[in-house]
Amino acid sequence: MREIAIVGGGPAGAICGEHLARAGYSVTIYDEHLAWEKPCGGGLTHKAIQAYPFLLDGPYPKKLIRNVELISSKGHRAHLALDQPIVIYSRTVLNGLLLERAEAAGCRIVRSRVNQIDTAGQRARLAIGKSREEADFIVIAAGARNALLPNTRPLSRNDLEMTLGYFVPARAEAIRVKFLRRFEGYLWSFPRCDHLSVGICGSMARHTSQELRRHLHAFMAEENIPCEGAQFYSHVLPSPQPQTLSARRVVGRNWALVGDAAAWVDPITGEGIYYAMRSGDLLAEALIADKTLEYPARIRKAFSSDLEFATRIARRFYRGRFLGGPVATRMIQFIEWSPTFRALMADLFGGSQDYCSLKGRLWAQCGKTLTEVVGSLMKRHPALAKSAPAASTENLH
Repeated sequence: MREIAIVGGGPAGAICGEHLARAGYSVTIYDEHLAWEKPCGGGLTHKAIQAYPFLLDGPYPKKLIRNVELISSKGHRAHLALDQPIVIYSRTVLNGLLLERAEAAGCRIVRSRVNQIDTAGQRARLAIGKSREEADFIVIAAGARNALLPNTRPLSRNDLEMTLGYFVPARAEAIRVKFLRRFEGYLWSFPRCDHLSVGICGSMARHTSQELRRHLHAFMAEENIPCEGAQFYSHVLPSPQPQTLSARRVVGRNWALVGDAAAWVDPITGEGIYYAMRSGDLLAEALIADKTLEYPARIRKAFSSDLEFATRIARRFYRGRFLGGPVATRMIQFIEWSPTFRALMADLFGGSQDYCSLKGRLWAQCGKTLTEVVGSLMKRHPALAKSAPAASTENLH
């Protein structure tokens, strides 16, 4: 029986451990925190629920949200009604239930910090406080900034984003997301069962924590989100560059990276839980098949090619311009004015529309979308009907 050590008990490590333990491997998961709260929305989109239906069907407390409100830097608002709900968990609850499943499958759970690993020998070695352990293979699931990286480079500031926010004792029934002018990130309010997760994420290379705090407090004031009793948090998450996803080494003879450690996060929406869980699954499948070095190819086929495409358009989405205004502002206006475009964006935010086929769908629906936009503008401004082509562009400002 092969011995597997997993460093990190979040979604990636727990799912990987469960899968391997059910296949008969001896698995130990090391984590100094175990189930702990994390500064993020905690949303699971339709593709995550399709892959892991127990996250929707199980008894654990969660919030099902079908409405999303998008807000532009100038205050334009648009609503998306999702065909499939976004399922929102507290990360304490989500991590706890995944660890329970791993333990029930046969994993040994150890609450300890791994200080060092050595993969040079035939068997990998782990330094855990004053003790030393060995394993045939180490799965590194310890997050974006962990230093346990054999034979690969750590993520740079260009590959990271900072998150700041509050857990607010309040309730809501819709997700709110606001975009800012020339800002690589966004603000959010995600309703959980008994509180709101309200926060902001922004590129560490381009934005300071003081800037993030200023925008966050302004957002909370604008949206009438109370600060009384709120708990502050901050964390660092991956936001990868194209070359990081395409060229960074994620597997060796007796080790591999999963989840945030591998930087598998959507650089536009920030979604990471699904990719963490899926990467843990795919690594387990490669290990069970004794084809560990095929792990990157399996990841690429499943989702990393789509994430690479997203990294190439992320900067243009946040900083680019279309028809004389910011891309995000135009997107929100088109959602309001075009049912066809609104359905496309609902699929994108809900997780059923990937990036690689997005351009083709946009072009295929372009004529219908523009017709709906012009028609909406003409209804709003009947006097502009005679000059509709010019008006449709002019009134986008």
